[in-house]
Amino acid sequence: MRTTAPVAIAFLSGIAMVLAFFFNEETTFVGRLSNELLNWLIIIGGFTLLLGVVSITRVNLAAVKRRKEGWGYKVLTLLAILAMSLPSVLSSSWSSLFGRSDGSIYDWLFINLQMPMMATMFATLAFYIASAAYRAFRARSSEATILLITATLVMLWRVPMGEAFLNLFPGDIPGLLNTYIMNGANLAVQRGIIIGAALGASAMSLRIILGIERTYMGKG
Repeated sequence: MRTTAPVAIAFLSGIAMVLAFFFNEETTFVGRLSNELLNWLIIIGGFTLLLGVVSITRVNLAAVKRRKEGWGYKVLTLLAILAMSLPSVLSSSWSSLFGRSDGSIYDWLFINLQMPMMATMFATLAFYIASAAYRAFRARSSEATILLITATLVMLWRVPMGEAFLNLFPGDIPGLLNTYIMNGANLAVQRGIIIGAALGASAMSLRIILGIERTYMGKG
């Protein structure tokens, strides 16, 4: 029963969502059922977020109790969870500091702590990206040379100083880059990747509907 019921639910839900593409979602039973399933998906997603908060709290709390290496950072994580979660779920009618409106504790922490930390993280990643680009753009072959030249032109085109430099040469080089590289080769590659990802998602969905893929039940 533990195996049959989840597979049956996944099969029926998947079939309903597939059939919903061919029926009116407002006037037919299948369409209304698909909307109901989407609502349940949102509800289950909310519970999974709550489960994630409970899980990360338990893991970090256990590490603090056992005084594992780096347990001080675990304490900061727990304090951050409490500081961001408690004021956001309390009613703003009690105080203007509660809730998620402007001027609340949650809003202040998000703007003054979380956003600067996110900016710092992405700024640090930029150096790793530059390092990876340096290794990838070595002209070791003809393909790598084409990649190096194209990437250099695109990077020059993306910054005002580089665009001013390209405008020194005859012809509309920035316009050509935008037309033939960004809206041509680059867009074609992006669409190819999206099509490949869609085919992969469709194959995985079909495996789940048919009961072949059961990793969502904790089985390999």
